[in-house]
Formats: sequence, C-alpha cells, structure tokens
Amino acid sequence: MNLLDRTRTHSRYVGLEFKDVDLSSPLSEEETEAIRSALAQYGVVFFRDQHMSPESQLRFARQFAPIDLNRFFKPVDGYPEIAEVLKEPHQTSNIGGGWHTDHSYDEVPAMGSILLAREVPPEGGDTLFINMASVFESLSMGLQRTLEGLHAIHSAKHVFGHDGRWARRADTDGRILNPDVVPDDAKHPMVIKHPTSGRKILYVNPGFTVRIDGWTEAESKALLEYLYKEAMRPEFQCRFQWA
Repeated sequence: MNLLDRTRTHSRYVGLEFKDVDLSSPLSEEETEAIRSALAQYGVVFFRDQHMSPESQLRFARQFAPIDLNRFFKPVDGYPEIAEVLKEPHQTSNIGGGWHTDHSYDEVPAMGSILLAREVPPEGGDTLFINMASVFESLSMGLQRTLEGLHAIHSAKHVFGHDGRWARRADTDGRILNPDVVPDDAKHPMVIKHPTSGRKILYVNPGFTVRIDGWTEAESKALLEYLYKEAMRPEFQCRFQWA
C-alpha cells in the first residue's frame, strides 16, 4: 500500500497526518519521496506514536537535507544537532509561543524543522501552523506583483542577542545560549518559490522579519501587519494536538 493511502488532512490548506508509519526504521526511497511530496503540498506533516532515539531522529532528518544547527537552544546531551525546547512548570516564558518561521534570520535558511515531543502537558501545548503559499495565493494579483518585487530584512538580534527578548527574561534558566553568535541581518525576497512544488510562498513572519528593505519602519509596519492579519485567518491554519 502506498504511504499516501494512509493519511488524513488537518485542514483545507495545511497539515497532513500519516498513519501507521514507523520513523525509527530507515525509509525506502519511495516513502521518503511520498513524505517530501506531501510536505511540499501541505506545508507540514505529522506522525503520531513515534518512539525514536536521537540516532534515528537524525537519520530521518538526513534523508531530506543536511542538518542546520540551532545556535541558540541548549542541545541534547551528546547530540549537538538536536536542540532542546524545554519549559518547566515554574517557568512562565513560552519560548517559540509566537508566530515565527524557524531560521529565517539566517542567510541560507533551513529547509524546515522536525519537532519530536518527549513530554507534553496534560492540557494545552498545541502547535499551530500556517501555509504561507496558500496565503500568498489568496492575495490580489496587484498585491502579489508588488510583493514579488520586494525584499525583507530578517534578524535574530532582538530575540537572541545580548539586548534581545530572552536576555531580559529571568526564567530562561540556560535554555537560550550564545548571544555572541547572533548572525548579521539577512535579506530575503518577500516571495520565494518552493523547490519541489514550484508554488510561490509569502516569506515574512512577525518573529524575525523587522522591516521591508528600502522602506521606513512605519511604512514596513503597515504592510507587514496587513499581511500577518491575512495569514492568521483561521482557514489557513491547522492546530496540532500532541496528546
């Protein structure tokens, strides 16, 4: 049976869940391609009830792309390629709780992220995703053409730098590291093309996009806030409940 025959969608535009797949074992080329194709179409894919060792998690990741190290999160002991995103009960700050695109602040952003839940709270803790290709396609042709001629500046300084958001929090408890290695700001097209599907994707996010290149802060804010409002419409989202 084809891997894609054992799936269910999470919403109209984003999210596909595979059933009865064991990622702890090596995948065939056909299975890897089915996952890659689904990721290109749905933006995010889910696999429940996985029992993966760090070694099998890394092997799975390498079947899709070289691993991009996260420089700011504490790594799992013995596995520097795996970042640990942790929140203890006494901690009030929810790292990653706002809308963002992982690694958009890098000059060459990562292909994507692989999240593996080891422990989840008894309630809450859901993760929401947006398909930014569908968001772009929903915009008027005039706005699409305007956006295709623009670039945006992405930065990690206000988040992970010495004067950033997490440097000022008292309860990070060593979860966020290395403010000295925050990269220079990166400039990316506001519309990128998916390498597999060819779909055009709106490439801005409120977490790391700080302004539009060549525009003032006020001008940038007006357009970016409009785009974020459109992107956050419920029909473009899916909510994944880990438990």
